[in-house]
Amino acid sequence: MKVKHIISTWAIAAIMTACTHPTVPENAQKESRLPRIYPDYTEVTIPCNICPLNFAVREDASEVVAHFTFPNGEATYGKDQKVLIDEEEWKLMLKAAKGKSMQVEVYAKTGDTWKAYKPFNIYVAEDSIDNYISYRVIQPSYVAYEKLSINQRDLTNFDEKEIYNNMSVSTEEVGQCINCHSYQNFKTDNMLFHMRQGLGGTMMVVDGELRKIDLKTDQTLSAGVYPAWHPTKRLIAFSTNSTGQSFHTKDLNKIEVQDTESDLILYDVDKNEVSIISELDDELEVFPTWSPDGKKLYFCSAHFEYKNDSIAKETEMIQRYKEVKYDLYCADFNPDTKEFSNVEMIYNASDSLGQSVTLPRVSPDGKYLLFAQAEFGCFHVWHADADIYLMNLKTREVQKLDAVNSSRSESYPTWSSNGRWIMVDSRRDDGNYTRPYIAYFDKKGKAHKAFMLPQKDPNFYTFYLRSFNRPEFMVEPVSITPQEFTQKAKEDAVKAKYAQ
Repeated sequence: MKVKHIISTWAIAAIMTACTHPTVPENAQKESRLPRIYPDYTEVTIPCNICPLNFAVREDASEVVAHFTFPNGEATYGKDQKVLIDEEEWKLMLKAAKGKSMQVEVYAKTGDTWKAYKPFNIYVAEDSIDNYISYRVIQPSYVAYEKLSINQRDLTNFDEKEIYNNMSVSTEEVGQCINCHSYQNFKTDNMLFHMRQGLGGTMMVVDGELRKIDLKTDQTLSAGVYPAWHPTKRLIAFSTNSTGQSFHTKDLNKIEVQDTESDLILYDVDKNEVSIISELDDELEVFPTWSPDGKKLYFCSAHFEYKNDSIAKETEMIQRYKEVKYDLYCADFNPDTKEFSNVEMIYNASDSLGQSVTLPRVSPDGKYLLFAQAEFGCFHVWHADADIYLMNLKTREVQKLDAVNSSRSESYPTWSSNGRWIMVDSRRDDGNYTRPYIAYFDKKGKAHKAFMLPQKDPNFYTFYLRSFNRPEFMVEPVSITPQEFTQKAKEDAVKAKYAQ
């Protein structure tokens, strides 16, 4: 055995000498296959500012060593069955490999024998990723929302903090559900999230000032549900929804979430006014999202006609839920007059493909649009067949992003602020828990292999029995404290006005 440390021509050597590194086995038996590691970081492309990709080696082994080779240096890590990388050393490794790659060779000891598995590469893009993301943390059950929070995570390290926790205001008698956090242009001085049931309202931060708004008016179906901040104006598009759930007794999808009715509204932040965008009969409009110049609004809509007046709409929807299929639309928008025009279907998924489209998101350069697609319905996070697709907005060509998808549900696609990274929610690991996956989207419009959000302990997801919902990129952390949100949550909501 001989010890291999990082040896280079720059300052990394000094840092390495302060850490203990394992030895690289000599005369190890060569294996022709890749090692089984978790999370799977083999042949992935990563940001040049991401936190360490710690992983566990899931081979029958008592001891492991991972040998990293990169421009002007090398390093070894391994303890028991885990590869845990020093954060400061990792930053220097990323700097050396930026725009290039590092090679990883894994060794595993079984009994007295060491095996050397087929090396794999980790490619380091020249493009960075936004420093922060946020997500809702919730148990994967329709009833277990008594304890949930919206958290923010620093992608350059492993720091995670709560933005707001519903237990700060919930009681045994009255609980509170929180969801649908959203930001204007990836910044947090204008943001929102919804609070439902106890102390309900829409929590807004407007130029750093906290507000609690009741968006329900006598003329609208509900309060705002799925939000989209206008990129340049103090306007927010919402869907309003009458939502219900039904449950399978024997189906991998487990739960169906359906809207019996849904419309689109526009909220003027300065005037505290709600106006109607679309409330067509026999149309279920949902999931608005803006183009980056703010001159187009994209949304999904399903044509659905109720046929049986003798039963409740909710009952008929449950009986016919597989008939609900959403298409993709866009409308022109004049930011000065707040007028919409030229509504156009730009992707007919229902008739031509027998499919349903949800959750559209436009790239920051305005060239592409991501969406989730499955056989039916609007809540694809529960649909095992849901995949992520990409539309070229100039040619209207659509392609399935195989590098991002799996055999299980993918949903909630979103872009980083520079348009080089895609993040989705995926159930690919066990079919039950949604976890964030990140994929590189290069300048040629190609998506690369997705990788799981790294954690300090690579076995974190095995024991953390929570789902990560609606992951969103942020260029800065939320500055409002959880205590400030809690105090505002206890206040009465300000009623929004209806504007004809």
